[in-house]
Amino acid sequence: MDTAEEADICRVCRSEGTLDKPLYHPCVCTGSIKFIHQECLVQWLKHSRKEYCELCKHRFAFTPIYSPDMPSRLPVQDIFAGLVTSIGTAIRYWFHYTLVAFAWLGVVPLTACRIYKCLFTGSVSSLLTLPLDMLSTENLLADCLQGCFVVTCTLCAFISLVWLREQIVHGGAPLWLEQNHAQPANAAGQPNEVKHTCIHTYILIYLYIYIYIYIYIYINTCMHTDIYACMHTYNHMVSTCMLGLDGSLVFLEHVFWVVSLNTLFILVFAFCPYHIGHFSVVGLGFEDYVRASHFEGLITTIVGYVLLAITLIVCHGLAALVRFQRSRRLLGVCYIVVKVSLLVVVEIGVFPLICGWWLDICSLEMFDASLKDRELSFESAPGTTMFLHWLVGMVYVFYFASFILLLREVLRPGVLWFLRNLNDPDFNPVQEMIHLPIYRHLRRFILSVVVFGSIVLLMLWLPIRIIKHVLPTFLPYNVMLYSDAPVSELSLELLLLQVVLPALLEQGHTRQWLKGLVRAWTVTAGYLLDLHSYLLGDQEETENNGNQAANNNQQARNNANAAPAVGEGLHAAHQAILQQGGPVGFQPYRRPSRFPLRIVLLILFMCVTLLLASLVCLTLPVFAGRWLMSFWTGSAKIHELYTAACGLYVCWLSIRAVTVLLAWMPQGRRVILLKVQEWTLMIMKTLIVALLLAGVIPLLLGLLFELVIVAPLRVPLDQTPLFYPWQDWALGVLHAKIIAAITLMGPQWWLKTVIEQVYANGIRNIDLHFIIQKLAAPVIAMLLLSLCVPYVIAVGVVPIVGVTAEMQNLVQRRIYPFLLMVVVLMGILSFQIRQFKRLYEHIKNDKYLVGQRLVNYERKAGKPGGATHNSSAQE
Repeated sequence: MDTAEEADICRVCRSEGTLDKPLYHPCVCTGSIKFIHQECLVQWLKHSRKEYCELCKHRFAFTPIYSPDMPSRLPVQDIFAGLVTSIGTAIRYWFHYTLVAFAWLGVVPLTACRIYKCLFTGSVSSLLTLPLDMLSTENLLADCLQGCFVVTCTLCAFISLVWLREQIVHGGAPLWLEQNHAQPANAAGQPNEVKHTCIHTYILIYLYIYIYIYIYIYINTCMHTDIYACMHTYNHMVSTCMLGLDGSLVFLEHVFWVVSLNTLFILVFAFCPYHIGHFSVVGLGFEDYVRASHFEGLITTIVGYVLLAITLIVCHGLAALVRFQRSRRLLGVCYIVVKVSLLVVVEIGVFPLICGWWLDICSLEMFDASLKDRELSFESAPGTTMFLHWLVGMVYVFYFASFILLLREVLRPGVLWFLRNLNDPDFNPVQEMIHLPIYRHLRRFILSVVVFGSIVLLMLWLPIRIIKHVLPTFLPYNVMLYSDAPVSELSLELLLLQVVLPALLEQGHTRQWLKGLVRAWTVTAGYLLDLHSYLLGDQEETENNGNQAANNNQQARNNANAAPAVGEGLHAAHQAILQQGGPVGFQPYRRPSRFPLRIVLLILFMCVTLLLASLVCLTLPVFAGRWLMSFWTGSAKIHELYTAACGLYVCWLSIRAVTVLLAWMPQGRRVILLKVQEWTLMIMKTLIVALLLAGVIPLLLGLLFELVIVAPLRVPLDQTPLFYPWQDWALGVLHAKIIAAITLMGPQWWLKTVIEQVYANGIRNIDLHFIIQKLAAPVIAMLLLSLCVPYVIAVGVVPIVGVTAEMQNLVQRRIYPFLLMVVVLMGILSFQIRQFKRLYEHIKNDKYLVGQRLVNYERKAGKPGGATHNSSAQE
């Protein structure tokens, strides 16, 4: 061994190689960190939980060392024994996971559903027959689904109670609850005595379960492994043990606790309020009216909660009179829970429902409908009707709130003082529900209903009346499709949901345009009514002063007498910077003369503007959409939702083109021509890519789906299937999007790599050659082969064989699903072969593997880098 070899040491233990512990160079690293002992590397891999070098990222390789008496082929009895062992292990796991699924997806929801039905039956016999009902096999699937809904509700109720308790503890209880003795939470975050409530009992039960599980898993994990592996697998082990996925039966105890707590929640939060409300409704004689609403259970339960809240506040007052402090606090917190629950129902459920119905009532003439039609639809499907109206109301409230947020970005801070700022970090609606009295919430609710209802009248009902008088033939909107329509409703729905609306809604320019229009309207109204300072403040003047001070800064440095002016200029610039950062608090303004009259004129101007904007939005997109659709469908009636979407998209493209040209005009004619050439080339490339990826591929994919799935299932053999390319394309768009989404979520392979690269390039940097070569051509070729090869076999090869006409028809109609089945069977067979090879290697390693040897890294030139004493093996 020469001097260079004697200098080689292990990069972990810093020792030289010996006959028992030779040195290897398993990665690309060179120099003093080139060599390492196999034992040192194995220990480091266990510690780092990696299979590659952290420096060069080269994956380490080991070659197995088998016993000298290992035969060239394993005996049949060894393979059979290993196969039986694997089958036994699979059966054991199958039984265990079946038990887990049966417990969580069967026992828990089924028990919750049947206990719920038993409690709400209202008879003693149902309680006596409850054990037999639990074992009944009738309506298993329906009861399991209903039970899943009940379990979800109880879980949400528990989470809401815990969250509400945290709000009370950290935000402080109302003053009327903390009188006499109670102390609110101090600055250090110490909780007050509100935590001693009935909610705390349920929390302790759940905490007991979770703490028991955590301690059990933590101890068992740390006993079988070192601390470092322990910390990495702890959270995963907790979830698997709770659900029973670790192979143990501890989860049966958790199933019992979940069933017990579900029963307790159903009894306390559903059974008691419902029967309180039921007895009250029957006693007051309102039973017939409640039954006529088709929501007897919900209304009765809400009435029960209202009466329960009144009872709790009365009992709280009595307890305060007799100085029962603990009972007073308990009753007060229970009242807060009921009060917040009812307010949440009103804010999230009742208010959007009122808005949705009011929108529907005000838009009846737009669809040539009447209140009688809505009454009939409600009688036929009350649940669906109420849900749709609630959904429409929620959308209306959401967009109204979004518009208010946009207004706050434009207007002076303090103009919208009467509206709550949702972006205010101090705004907490739950704390307001806890602290504010009921009459304040009632006043806000009435004011919100008046404001939202007035806006609907202004922007929907009044424009419809004007349109009917000015354009008598324009309304009503067509929302019904006829049987002779050339385009099916499904195709248009898919076109709208998958192509038009995503392309329109994903654009960020729309909000900027709207914000610019709002600012232009505000500036115009401000100067016309002398309310510029009131609406926008003195921001522009301050910015001008700041710019002037910045320009004069150099001159002021040479003039000591100008120091005060410089200070004022810097102060003005600082104020401008602060204002650019966003509205903070209240900003003062200049109050003009006859201020109330100007505010009234401003409100009238705003109403007229909203009316005109609503008229334009209700007419222009539909006019454009009807005109464009007429070239395609002729005189056939088209659903107005699709014509409006088409017209809106065309208007958006037109406005976008105009804004781009206006932005290019100050740069000169030459720059405009270059931009036009650049954008024309980009549009041409985009159209070609869209034709391939959004036209040809979805059409081929939809046609293949039609031949493989739809036609064999829907068309008998004695009938000829009819294909509609438009519907096939629409279905292909949906399938292409689903396949692309699954591909992006799946493992890394060539198609995922290409799609990610196309997304990364975007439209501006679109690479037409790359897309055609790497994405469009392979996919189109594969789809064409899938379509053409079965057709050639059925039409060109089968008749040569000389079979009957019936057999030829059978082959033509069933060859596509048959080949699909063959491909699936080949895939399953290939998977089973790979699994058998893995089983074979596993059996061989279990019986004959005696060690592993680290493999040295070899250069591309083919010269193996020899290690010091690489002939030994780890036994």
